[in-house]
Amino acid sequence: MDHVRPLPSYLVQRFHGWRATTYAENGAWYRRLAEDGQRPRAMVISCCDSRVHVTSIFGADQGEFFIHRNIANLVPPYAPDGDHHGTSAAVEYAVTTLKVAHLIVLGHSQCGGVLGCHAMCTGKAPELERETSFVGKWLGILRPGFERVAGVPEAERITALERESVIISLENLMTFPFVKTALAGGQMTLHGLWTDIGEGRLLQYDAAARGFVPL
Repeated sequence: MDHVRPLPSYLVQRFHGWRATTYAENGAWYRRLAEDGQRPRAMVISCCDSRVHVTSIFGADQGEFFIHRNIANLVPPYAPDGDHHGTSAAVEYAVTTLKVAHLIVLGHSQCGGVLGCHAMCTGKAPELERETSFVGKWLGILRPGFERVAGVPEAERITALERESVIISLENLMTFPFVKTALAGGQMTLHGLWTDIGEGRLLQYDAAARGFVPL
């Protein structure tokens, strides 16, 4: 493991700053979290994009959200095939063990993953179509969304596809038996959101209208 190096100094300094202020002022709360375990009220599936700051958007405290991030906030269909399924495992744990009350899929504007899917589906990103591309294989989950937005004006197509990433994930979540059971029993609710990073807006998916409305 010779390639592993010490943490950059600026991160070390930030840690010591946090330890001396935030932690020092709330040490009892952190110890309680450690001893009692987590009891998050909601699971949020969001994009890996560093600009999507889930806890800041909702003003959440530590221990409030169970957050899973991946490329383009996608959820694959239920597939108990014995392979490695990080997102599916996170959903299973949140629903069956943590028993979250809310399951939220959060998409966002200027999503690089969605842009990559569009490029791949239009033949402009052959590197993503290679068998060795983990990203391309993952973005294939969004292919049905690309087909749905084919008739959308070009200037609006990427935004429409970003929102399709949320809709497809919601649809795929409904293929998980334990998700359907929790929803049918009233133990959990399902939500789809899309945030505009530059404008600070948050839109909610309206199932009846099959569209997004501002909050």
